[in-house]
Amino acid sequence: MKITIDVLEKYLFERYGGWANEQGLFLKLVEELGEVAEVINMRCGSKKATDADLQKELGTELADMIHYIVAIAAINEIDLSSIMLEKDEKASIKYNHDINLQTFIANQEK
Repeated sequence: MKITIDVLEKYLFERYGGWANEQGLFLKLVEELGEVAEVINMRCGSKKATDADLQKELGTELADMIHYIVAIAAINEIDLSSIMLEKDEKASIKYNHDINLQTFIANQEK
């Protein structure tokens, strides 16, 4: 099963909308960022590794970050998909990329 940003935003709005605040969600995001840093430090040898599967652990912590990023957008009724496409298009022009995200997606759908 694939998850789209739109569906995740709707789900998280239903989950958090009306009671959660962006400050609390942001603090959870920062906490998860620290956990990602910890796993990366273990993977590169800067910190003693545990017996955990660090590849899976990294994926789990990144998923947690995405969860809180999208939750913050959802409770603020921000359409991340549209903004990401718009921002990527501007960056593609600025940095002279051969392709932008919108074109990439269109090519994938062919």
